[in-house]
Order: sequence, then C-alpha cells, then structure tokens
Amino acid sequence: MKFSPESMQIIAAKHHQLTNQNFSHNAVQVALTIQQAGFEAYLVGGCVRDSLLGMRPKDFDVATNATPEQVKAIFNRNARIIGRRFKLVHVYFGRELIEIATFRSDHAEQPSHNTDRSAHNEKGRILRDNVYGTRDDDAVRRDFTINALYFDPNSQQIYDYAHGVRDIQQRLIQLIGDPRQRYLEDPVRMLRAIRFAAKLNFAIEEKTAAPIPELAPLLRDIPAARLYDESLKLFLSGYALKTFHALQQFGLFGQLFPATQLLIEQGSQHAQLLVENALRNTDERIHAGKPVTPAFLFAALIWPDVLARSQNLEAQGMHSIEALQEAAHWAMHNQVQRIAIPKRFTLPAREIWALQQRLGRRQGKRAEALLAHPRFRAAYDFLLLRESAGETTDDLGDWWTHYQVAEPEQRQQMQAALGRAKNGANKAKRRYRKRTN
Repeated sequence: MKFSPESMQIIAAKHHQLTNQNFSHNAVQVALTIQQAGFEAYLVGGCVRDSLLGMRPKDFDVATNATPEQVKAIFNRNARIIGRRFKLVHVYFGRELIEIATFRSDHAEQPSHNTDRSAHNEKGRILRDNVYGTRDDDAVRRDFTINALYFDPNSQQIYDYAHGVRDIQQRLIQLIGDPRQRYLEDPVRMLRAIRFAAKLNFAIEEKTAAPIPELAPLLRDIPAARLYDESLKLFLSGYALKTFHALQQFGLFGQLFPATQLLIEQGSQHAQLLVENALRNTDERIHAGKPVTPAFLFAALIWPDVLARSQNLEAQGMHSIEALQEAAHWAMHNQVQRIAIPKRFTLPAREIWALQQRLGRRQGKRAEALLAHPRFRAAYDFLLLRESAGETTDDLGDWWTHYQVAEPEQRQQMQAALGRAKNGANKAKRRYRKRTN
C-alpha cells in the first residue's frame, strides 16, 4: 500500500483495549526508562499486533530515537550492542531479553559514499542499515502494515501509520510501499509474509502476494546463516504444516530445500507425505508443550534426498551401509550451502539416519544395545515416520514398539522368533542354490 506519514492515526487509550499489563513488565520499564532519559521510546511491531489480537506476545521490541550507543549508556552492563548489518541493543533481565532498535531512515536521503552506515547490492538488497531518523521515517521502513504500530507506555496511545489496526481487523497481510521494491530490498520479507499469514491465519493481500513466485529465487542471495534462523521461525512456531503448503504454493520451499522439492516435483508421493507427516507431528508436539529438536526436523526434511541417493548408489553395486553413509554426507553437504544448519544439529541428524539400518539388525545383544543408545528414541520415532510415508521396513516399527515394553521373557521369545526366521531364510537360500547349480 502507498504510505504517507500524514495518514498516521493516533488511537487514544480509551479507543483500544491495550494497557501496560498486556506487555512484559521489563519491556515497559525499558521504554519508560529511555523516555525518562529524554528520548522517545515505544513498544513496537509484533508485540502490539499480537496483543490487539488477544495473543500473549513472546518477544518484546522497543523502538527509540536514541542511538545504540546512547541506549547502552542508559542500561550500562545489562546492555549489549549486536549486529553490523542492522545494529541493535539487547537488554537482559535474567533470562528475558528486550530488543531495542533505533529509528531507521530512508537510505536514499543519505550520501552514497556513507557505506559504513548504509549499503545495497546491485539488485537493491540492503546490506547495511544503520541510517537513523525519526519515528515517521521508521514507520516508512517497516515491512507490513500490521507491524507499523507504536504503543506509548506513558500515554498508552497507539500510533498507527499504515492502517495496521484496520488490516488486523480484516485479517490481512499487506506490505507498506511497492511490494516488488520491498522484496528486492530484503527477499526474506517473502518468508515473513508466509509465516505471519500461517501464524495469524491471515490472507496475503493480492498485490503483496503477486511478485513472490517470480522473485522467490532472490532467496539464493541471502546468507545461509540467516536462512537457518528464518527456517526455525517457519517450522518451529506451531504452524509448520500450513507454512509448508504456503511455501510450496509460492515457490519458496524449493529455495530452502531444493533437493526435497525436486523429488516432490518429480512425483515422489513419499517425499511429500514424509515432510507433511513430520511437520504435522512437530505442530502437535509444540501445541502439547512437548520438546522439539531441530535435528529431527532437519533429518526429516532432508531424508527424501538421502534415501534417493542411497538407492541410486546401491543400484550401482555399493553396499547398503556405505551407500547410506555416502548419501548422507552429500545430502547434508549440499543442504548446508543453502541453510547453515550448525553441527550440533547436523551430527545428530546423521546419527538418526545411520541408526535406521541398525534398527534392522536386532538379533542377540544388538537390540538391548540399541535400546540403551542415547539416540534410540529419536531413531525409533524416525522409523515410524518413514513407515507413515509408505516406506517398507518389514514391520520394524511394530517390532520395536512391542520390544520396548516387553518383559525379559517376552523379549527372549521375540529374539528366538527372529532366530527361527533367519534360519528358515538361510535354508531357503541353500535350497535355491542347489536347484540352480
């Protein structure tokens, strides 16, 4: 939508339902402390938006005309300046973190040689964004109308610059300014549009949605470390399945997980179903308050590529164990070029994959050793996930489900049955060889 600071509306406290009690006490105190030091300061963005929707915000951001250095001086040892592309101040209250940003201004108004504060690449993407301005300037730079909302904890007024309250009421995601230009400035805004739409159950306004399929490849220029952070927000917020379908609709999922999306486009129902089931389970665990590890999530999202590679290598004559190891190495290697998954998650993911073969070798003491393995539960859950997507495992999931809860005598009987089945298979092989020799 077109933006003009003159269109800003001041919504008095008596005309909205928000009070300081809707926000973190520490966030309110941070804003008031900055005001007492002689600066402007407001609670801004998502925490205002979510509070108006009746949701309890998890993160609280403060915007101010004080520079990062001035903010740090106010809060002294509790504050830390972070970032180079976009300087921020983090103020800590025990385990709670309040993020403070200085009002940003339009780069076009700044001298082109001032690259220490402002820089773009040849495509228009913002490389550095430390040009400071007024609250009006800052509102122009906000991405979506529903995020251009400023709450003053002193007067408890809301400053609504782009009819954000109206769009909240209409449940609409709408960019401020020209959508194409805003995506060129920062392609991650395409992911944010999808994430907010899924999280809030909003529709994406037509002009905001239109350029996304064409501009989706711009995400390849985004640093892999930033895409890692964004992927966690996309898939670990409790709305992963809905997000996945929207990412596919707009051509964005393939920019994040190209190998998996390619298999889906080639008609792999297994890949589509495995990802859907993994994300559905993730959502269910999050809504139930259960822990979710990114290692398991990434293991699932990359597994279709691992499986396809290992099957191709086995078809070329490579042993199954070696084929899986080789496939896992290259699938993960290629993926981290796009999303910088840290080793603390890539290593457990690869261990989960490796254990899939070990789960099939359960004779003798192997089963008990596997039960004691620290990754057994994750590997077992992953086995069930594979089966849910149609992979044939000779009922391994059912066997391990019963074995875990069986009494010692029952486990011995299950092991004996395995032994008889193995002996029968060996005898059948010997009879077959005699007939063919």
